[in-house]
Amino acid sequence: MSILHFQKMNGAGNDFVLLDNRDGSLSLTDAQIARLCDRHRGVGADGLLLVEKPEAQADFRMRYYNADGREAEMCGNGARCFARFVNQLAPANNGSVTFETPAGLISATLRGDQVSLGMSQPGPFAEGVELDAAGKSLTVYSINTGVPHAVVLVDDLDGTDVHPLGAALRHHHHFQPRGTNVNFVRQLGPQDLAIRTYERGVEAETLACGTGVVAAALTIATLTGAESPIRVLVKGGDTLSVDFLRAKDGFSHVILTGPADFVFAGDITV
Repeated sequence: MSILHFQKMNGAGNDFVLLDNRDGSLSLTDAQIARLCDRHRGVGADGLLLVEKPEAQADFRMRYYNADGREAEMCGNGARCFARFVNQLAPANNGSVTFETPAGLISATLRGDQVSLGMSQPGPFAEGVELDAAGKSLTVYSINTGVPHAVVLVDDLDGTDVHPLGAALRHHHHFQPRGTNVNFVRQLGPQDLAIRTYERGVEAETLACGTGVVAAALTIATLTGAESPIRVLVKGGDTLSVDFLRAKDGFSHVILTGPADFVFAGDITV
């Protein structure tokens, strides 16, 4: 049994437990991570982030685990929190920091509680396919923005049954074996969207999903020709911004900007 010192943070309502593992002393099991993220028996969070020493030329290495204890390649809201957390551990030069993730090298620029992330190159956009989910036929687009995302356009976002539809698509055979995150998106204007997301690994709707915001923005940019930046209102009430450049084969220089806030720090027995 050991005592861990942790920091609780949230990015647009998407909340995380952050731990400093630069000395490499932590080796948490899936069950221990799930317990830390449990909202009744632990700290409570959508995921857990570990700070580790980099393997190459970055300032840090980021490890991200969903609330079920399984490691994922990337988390946009978590990465913004990670950037502010490591800036507290070792203040960044000129407000900029870089860190390695399984999805690639991420750069971050800090301006107060706002963090701009230079995202890894998104995967190719997949045109819409008709899929059956929870008794409904839906047109589903998909793109990988660090992790896989499905995007469904809806007219009534508030009336969308996110949990049953999201769960059905998350486990749909079309996205196996890895599954997918699922985003329901309503276009509010040429460059303004609202989104609700069912997150893989959390297995529920979350208040925000950074990589989902990017997936939604790039989907709308592809379908409608919308120009950068695209603003996305998330379930938690914050608006995130996605900047990008168009490239021959899709998009480049994708930047996600939004808040990252400290909530509280503490110690917990594991």
